[in-house]
Amino acid sequence: MKNLLSYSLLICVLYLLLWPVPINPVAWESPKPPSMTGVYAKNDYLKNIEIFWENDGHYGPEDIAIYDGNLYAGYHDGLIMSSVGEFYHTNGRPLGMVFDADNNLIVADAIQGLISIDQRGVATTLAVKSDSDNIPLGFTDDLDIASDGKIYFSDASDKFGYGEDRIEVMEHTPNGRLLVYDPKTKTTTTLLDNLYFANGVAVSPDDSFVLFNETFMYRIQKYWLKGEKAGTSEIVIDNLPGFPDNISSNGKGTYWVALFTVRNDFIDQTADKPFIRKLALRLPEFLQPQPEPYAFALGIDGNGNILHNLQYGASDAYSPITSVKQYGDELYFGSLTHKGWGKIKAPE
Repeated sequence: MKNLLSYSLLICVLYLLLWPVPINPVAWESPKPPSMTGVYAKNDYLKNIEIFWENDGHYGPEDIAIYDGNLYAGYHDGLIMSSVGEFYHTNGRPLGMVFDADNNLIVADAIQGLISIDQRGVATTLAVKSDSDNIPLGFTDDLDIASDGKIYFSDASDKFGYGEDRIEVMEHTPNGRLLVYDPKTKTTTTLLDNLYFANGVAVSPDDSFVLFNETFMYRIQKYWLKGEKAGTSEIVIDNLPGFPDNISSNGKGTYWVALFTVRNDFIDQTADKPFIRKLALRLPEFLQPQPEPYAFALGIDGNGNILHNLQYGASDAYSPITSVKQYGDELYFGSLTHKGWGKIKAPE
């Protein structure tokens, strides 16, 4: 029996060491997570999120969009559901969604690319690659639309596709991009590349800049569209206490940032130990680092100052929160995996 156990242990060790894993992780210096005090002080504001559409047979309403009193949610199975029934099936994974000035629903679909769906449910593909560098979209993620109709959107990764974000965070290489689609010329241009999982996108009310999240660097950047800094970018907030996902503007100077979960000790502590991260990916998924159930959203201004800090950490938290949008005096929440979307009164 002892020999059998020793042999089994040897097999397990050899499996961990030799089984191929499709990543080449790099060492990086992770900043020490900020303390959950001060502007990040723990609270239970999100404890009483009201949940809707929890029993409609679908899950993962990653983002929410509202038009003419009807709410739209994009699900894990590709279905976009509205308040009056099924709206459209992308046969992909709809993530960020925003209505344009012509009432078309513009969707960042992780698999299908950037698409437009009119009110009859007729879809048009806007972009599947960047015309400026001819690189296909690998993981179309979030978007926002400027007043001139240009659509600014993110490609989280041109190396790893939807469902491979766990691999992306373990490898920690910059495969993301910020892009713009011009409806007048019908062309797509890459504005920035080498981003660490480019995610949420929000255009300022005056169209002077775009805020975008880099999930796996815990930061938010600003890309200038106007002025002497036009075409350049800068970090407006760094070392966030969680993984930033989508970001949206309420049109009044507040940008709502969804945080997928709080920081993960394993990810931070193995930042400079790529071999350990590679070994971890060889483990069964249930033994790999898991996100903590934690509802978390921040309201910031255009310079990265914290205006609102909304949290609730418990097993029954509505999580992971992947999007926050303000309509009137209420916040609407989307989630990558939850069965329903949520709503709560916005803080004053």
